[in-house]
Order: sequence, then structure tokens, then C-alpha cells
Amino acid sequence: MDTLTKKIQRVHPPAFKARVALEAEREGKTIAQLSSLFSVHPTQIKQWRTVLEREAETLFSDRHRKVEREKDELILRLYEQVGKLKVQLDWLKKKVGIVEHESISA
Repeated sequence: MDTLTKKIQRVHPPAFKARVALEAEREGKTIAQLSSLFSVHPTQIKQWRTVLEREAETLFSDRHRKVEREKDELILRLYEQVGKLKVQLDWLKKKVGIVEHESISA
């Protein structure tokens, strides 16, 4: 593919997507106007608005908080497990080192 005709895919930060979706939801401007204003394809703006409409309800629900809390608890348990395994590994390395030194000197 020729480098001049190659399309560059832009990655927009979540805050930008939210701002554009909120503007589309307000309906103060048309999708075409927002597309020109933010330099984003109209279809993309419609998709972001749809995501906002679909997910907005869960942002303030107890279920959303519960999922976040469960995720945080899982991360904490995994860090604890990693810590325990590291201690065990260090202990085993120490024991193997002592056994190796004893067998070498004997």
C-alpha cells in the first residue's frame, strides 16, 4: 500500500470520547457539526453516544460498585499470593544454596 494513501488510525483518550458523546447527547448541535468541530467521523460519534446511553445507567448503580470492589479484592489477593510465593522461592533458593555448599565441601 502506498504511504500517501495509507490511513492513520487515531486513538482517542476516554475523556475525549466522553466529551464528544455528551455533546452528541445534548443535541445542541447536529452530528455533522460535532464531526467538524472535533474532527471525528459521524459514525464514530454515534457509536460513542450509543455506548454512553447504554452504560450511563450502570455508572451509578450498586452493581458497578460491587464489580469494582470485587476487582480490587481480587488484585489484593493476587498480590498477597505473589508475595507468599516470592518468600517461598527465596527460602528454597537459600536451602538449595546451603545443600550445594555442603555437597561441594564434602
